[in-house]
Amino acid sequence: MKPISDRVVIKPSPAEEVTKGGIYVPDTAKEKQQKGEVVAVGPGKDGNLMTVAVGDIVLFGKYAGQEVTINGEDYVVMKEDDILIVI
Repeated sequence: MKPISDRVVIKPSPAEEVTKGGIYVPDTAKEKQQKGEVVAVGPGKDGNLMTVAVGDIVLFGKYAGQEVTINGEDYVVMKEDDILIVI
């Protein structure tokens, strides 16, 4: 994968299946994960370098990006501006 411009490809972390209290959460009740690992980074836009790198763990907005499935794997493609923090 090679994103263009200021786009970033993120592999979302899996949703938790059991709550801290030990309650099992079915697939239909799981919330969309807002944390993931950067797997590809575009070259930047208008001469601005990207501030995230492959391997960074990031938090992003709940409705940020576009969800895609490639070779059976789920990813989120978003602009770098949609990333809130690098952990």
